[in-house]
Amino acid sequence: MDEAFREAPYAYSRHIGMKMTDWHEGYAAFELPLEDFLMNRHGNPHGGVHASLLDTVMGYAGCWTGDPERKQLCLTLSLNVQYLSRPKGQLLKGEGWKTGGGRSSFFAEAQIADETGELIAKGTGVFKYRS
Repeated sequence: MDEAFREAPYAYSRHIGMKMTDWHEGYAAFELPLEDFLMNRHGNPHGGVHASLLDTVMGYAGCWTGDPERKQLCLTLSLNVQYLSRPKGQLLKGEGWKTGGGRSSFFAEAQIADETGELIAKGTGVFKYRS
């Protein structure tokens, strides 16, 4: 990843421990180490953790500008999450891809796996560019 494009974590991502690992045209990747405070009463990551990671990687995937000085932001209009499995490992790895769109909105899909390769969740979303 070109370090010129690595953004400092925003407050929420910093709070839960999410970190950018890759970002380029139409693609973004973030990692999230599993900590006790992220778990539900069953000892699995809370569903909101999956949703947050999917939402983040999809939003970044659609907001690449190619210029680190020109930031593009977006709002999530729709987020769909499919919960597939529980992690076997201790690190969630989210990847997102822009799949289409136009001047004012875009579509994206994403997935989360852990470091063992276990597929944990998938998602799709619709996002509106902010001006």
